[in-house]
Amino acid sequence: MKKSKLFLVLGLTLVLSLVLAACGGGSDSKSGGGSKDSKQELNLMESALIPSADSTKADDAVGLNVINQTNEGIYALDKDGVAQPAGVTEKATVSDDKKVYTFKLRDDAKWSNGDPVTAKDYVYSWQRAVDPKTAATYSYLFDGLVQNATEIIKGEKKPSELGIKAVDDNTLEVTLVQPAAYFDSLLAFPTFFPLNQKYVESKGDKYALDSDSILYNGPFKLTDWNGTSKTWAFVPNDKYYDKDKVKLDKINVQVVQDPGTSVNLYNTNKLDKALLSAEYAVQNKNKDDYAVEEESSVFYIKFNQERNGKKTPLANKNIRKALALSVDKQSYVDTVLQNGSIPANGLVPKKFTFDPKDNKDYRDEVGDVGVYNLDEAKKAWTQGLKELGVTSLNLEFTSDDTENAKKSSEFLQNQWEKNLPGLKVALKNVPFKIRLANDQKQDYDFSLSAWGPDYQDPSTFLNLFRTGNTQNRMSYSNPAYDKIIDQAAGPLAGDTQARWDEMLKAEPILIEEDYAIQPLYQRAKAFLQQPYVKDLQKNAFGPDYTFKTTYIDGK
Repeated sequence: MKKSKLFLVLGLTLVLSLVLAACGGGSDSKSGGGSKDSKQELNLMESALIPSADSTKADDAVGLNVINQTNEGIYALDKDGVAQPAGVTEKATVSDDKKVYTFKLRDDAKWSNGDPVTAKDYVYSWQRAVDPKTAATYSYLFDGLVQNATEIIKGEKKPSELGIKAVDDNTLEVTLVQPAAYFDSLLAFPTFFPLNQKYVESKGDKYALDSDSILYNGPFKLTDWNGTSKTWAFVPNDKYYDKDKVKLDKINVQVVQDPGTSVNLYNTNKLDKALLSAEYAVQNKNKDDYAVEEESSVFYIKFNQERNGKKTPLANKNIRKALALSVDKQSYVDTVLQNGSIPANGLVPKKFTFDPKDNKDYRDEVGDVGVYNLDEAKKAWTQGLKELGVTSLNLEFTSDDTENAKKSSEFLQNQWEKNLPGLKVALKNVPFKIRLANDQKQDYDFSLSAWGPDYQDPSTFLNLFRTGNTQNRMSYSNPAYDKIIDQAAGPLAGDTQARWDEMLKAEPILIEEDYAIQPLYQRAKAFLQQPYVKDLQKNAFGPDYTFKTTYIDGK
């Protein structure tokens, strides 16, 4: 996908810069002019259920994508991946020290029940996100960024002491700990969206458990979702201030996990866009409606060092090293995926962030780490078994229950058992929601995981594995790694180049010194999309898509 000039500028100027999530930006269909069809209805698929539609708690691609259609924050990403005013009338006024942001909110923004969206809604939402009682996965995005967030998350200060205040109903003031040029892009992320306190508290534990227990302030409202249903829909929000720009009358979404079913639904005009797995990508690659979306999402293998309070065999570095280096990644993408995805020899993806000095890609500057090396893997395996005092190991590998995930699991199982004598790998393929729950409880041995960037900076990936990060659910800890992350977020935050140079040191520790994770591939999506679908915006980071300006023309 093409990289916009604005992205290159951002890469040069960011001082700091997560799903879900693409390199470049823009639309994945051509913008069509002329007349539009009388029936504006779009039919889409998802590969999993919605785990949560609560903007504070959602931490997966499906849930974040839903919230991005139905709710809106201070800024929203445009087709070039640049944060533009949404819930405000103009960009913030920023103090000389670049720590205090003052926002003027729109006076015509309303909730779907007619209540005005006020500065207090942002204050409540942000305080809820950092409150330890909420246990929000994304609370770490505030950590070390917004004043007092670190202390609040640790339980040392009250949520009311967070550096955000409502000066009046339409004026919001935010105080940061350090300057952070990536802050604008964070404000387009759902965790930073407002919440109507009176409504949320009136629902209590039932808030956001179905489409009737949510208030919306974005282009669409979610309908026909009961919390576990495999289908849902979006309809226009008639209270949305910019409703004239919304062209679709309805978006129908259904969960489709079988790749053959998705193609059949597409061919029978029941889907307007269908994700393709390997064999179907090969079969359809010469069609006019076939396309590939390159992404900045990286899939990797997580090695859990502690399960149910006890150390696992993966607490042994040589065992982790053996598992990491014994997978032929090129063979994996060539034979299993076949959709344009590429091997990942690093956590931070290609074509995502760039050196502020000379615009070199982070990936090129760090170089390849975690490269397939069977000889080294076998040596580490022998040494690891010796250190554990065993001659064999039985491990459980967890992944999703989609057809593609099952094929991936079988390929990896074959690689490990073939290359590492004495290893038996049991496969556990479970629904996405269950895998997330097991991950949160750290109830797994090793698993296939993924991360799509939340903002444009290496830290959106690197921060995940700092000790204590809410996403570090595998008991990994290294003071040297933590120091790099802390330096980048603290003392070096105001020195763009020094901060960048510091972050270059992180991956070699994480991946080649500790073998804490093993990057597997950088995702691309092969799909079929009807040519009459116009202006379906694919986002560069954060939630995958924006449907606000999408329309049907020429069906």
